[in-house]
Amino acid sequence: MNDTKNAPKYESIVLRVFWMLVFLLVWQVAQLVLGALVLVQLIYRLVYGAPNAGLMNFGDSLSLYLAQIGRFGSFHTEQKPWPFADWPAPRAPEGEVPYVAPTGGAETKP
Repeated sequence: MNDTKNAPKYESIVLRVFWMLVFLLVWQVAQLVLGALVLVQLIYRLVYGAPNAGLMNFGDSLSLYLAQIGRFGSFHTEQKPWPFADWPAPRAPEGEVPYVAPTGGAETKP
């Protein structure tokens, strides 16, 4: 006997498994990118004495993206991460103040 009530659920879980495998691959790539970003940010911090604001923002949004993948993969949410949803917006920094490049204007002496 064919139970039509189970067919949509089975198709749904098959599709979900496909997307989970895709996001597993995306997770691996994003994890490498985040690791590289951490190293670059560390070098930047050592050279300039403060972290780079752009790297801080991108690192935060990338870590939020990884959290979205984790929530989707653990069945905590049905919302698929980017590109099916908006890219996560970075939060305000809670650590060090980012490096601000000096302005190029010439100083005048009184």
